[in-house]
Amino acid sequence: MIRISQKLLDIAAAAEESVKDVFRRIDEVSLFNTQKVLAAFQKHRVDESCFQGSTGYGYSDKGRACLGAIFADIFGCEDAVAGTAFVSGTHAITCGLFGALRPGDKLISAAGPPYDTLLTVIGKSGAPGSLMQYGVDYEEVPLDSGLRPDPEALAEVCAKSGSGAVLIQRSRGYSLRNALSVGEIGELIKVVRDSNPGLKILVDNCYGEFVERCEPGEVGADLVMGSLIKNPGGSLAPMGGYIAGNKALVDAACCRLTAPGLGRECGASLNSLRSLFQGVFIAPHVTAQALKTAVFCAAVMESLGYKTQPRSGDERYDITQTITFGSELILRRFCEGIQAASPVDSYVRPEPWDMPGYDCPVIMAAGTFIQGSSIELSCDAPMREPYAAYLQGGITYESGKIGILTAVERFCSG
Repeated sequence: MIRISQKLLDIAAAAEESVKDVFRRIDEVSLFNTQKVLAAFQKHRVDESCFQGSTGYGYSDKGRACLGAIFADIFGCEDAVAGTAFVSGTHAITCGLFGALRPGDKLISAAGPPYDTLLTVIGKSGAPGSLMQYGVDYEEVPLDSGLRPDPEALAEVCAKSGSGAVLIQRSRGYSLRNALSVGEIGELIKVVRDSNPGLKILVDNCYGEFVERCEPGEVGADLVMGSLIKNPGGSLAPMGGYIAGNKALVDAACCRLTAPGLGRECGASLNSLRSLFQGVFIAPHVTAQALKTAVFCAAVMESLGYKTQPRSGDERYDITQTITFGSELILRRFCEGIQAASPVDSYVRPEPWDMPGYDCPVIMAAGTFIQGSSIELSCDAPMREPYAAYLQGGITYESGKIGILTAVERFCSG
C-alpha cells in the first residue's frame, strides 16, 4: 500500500474542495466532446470491419480511411489522416511543414520559439534534412513583455514576407508562457489573413485536443497536427499522429509521409486500428482526467508556496501543468516521486540525460504503458534555470492524485 501522511491528505482534501467548480466545468466540456466524437463514429458507420487492418502496401484500407474521416469531423476540417505511419507528433508536424513549404518560402513562428524538437526540424541544430537546408527561411515573432503573442509584431512580419507559412504552437513547450486558447489562435489567424492572405497557417495542437469545445480547424487553421500518444489517443493508441485540414495540404503532407504519388494510399495499418478507434472514442474522458490531475497538482503546490502555471482556478487550454521549483534537487525529487507512483517502472529512478533534439539534459519521469505517452501521468523538465517541471497526463484522476501526493512526500522527506 502506498502510504501518504495524514497532514498531506488534509492538504489534498482542502485542495479538492477549492477546485470543485473547476472540476465541474471540465466534466461539462468532456460531455460535449464525447457527444461530438460519438456523432462522428455514427456518421461514418463504424463497424467490426473497420478494425481489421491491412498488410503489405495497405491498399484499400477501410479502417484507415474511416479513422481519417472521423478525425476530420472531430477537428472541424475538410480532410484528415491519422495512424501509426507517423512515429510521433513531431513527425506529423514535420510532414505538414514540408508539405506546405517550398524552397524560397519563409516559415514564421507566431509565438516565440517552438518546441525544442521542432527547432531541429527547422534547422537550428544543423541536423541534416532540415527546412533551412531545403532553402526555407525562418523567423520568430517574440512574445510581448507579458509572455503573450504580439499581434502587431506578427502583422508586421507577415506583411513584409512573401510566400510561406505561419506556425502557431498551442501549448507552451519548455517555456513559461500560457497555452493559447482556440479563441486566441483564431485572433492570430485573423491577423495573418489580414496581413498576408497568401500565407498558410499551421497549428501544432499537441496537448490541447479536447480541452475546449472547439479546435483550431474550426477557427480557420489550414492544417492542425498532433500526436496520438497525447490527448487524442486516449492512452490506448500504441503510437502515431494525425494531420487535419485543407485537403490539398493534407495530400501534400501525406506525400512527405510516404512518397509523391503514393501519399495516403499506401501504409499498412497492421493490427493497430482497434486501439486507435477505441483511443479516440475515450479521449475526451481521458483528457478530462488529465486536466483534473493538473488542477489538483496546482492547488496542492500553491498551498505549499510554489509558483504554478496555470493557477489552479485558471481557464486551461492544454493539459500541461508547470511548477517552478527554483532548485535542481527539489525538481529531481518531485520527478522521482512521480516515477515511484507509476504502474510501470516504479522501481526506476529517473536521471537527466541528453535526449535527441534538446539542447540540455532532460529529466523525464514516465512510468507509462506506452513509451513516452504524455496522456499518461508523466513529468519532465530541462535541467536549467528556473528548474521548472512540466507535468501532464493521468489516465485516471485517482492515480494522478496518488502520483502528485507521492511526489510531494518525496521532496518533503528527502
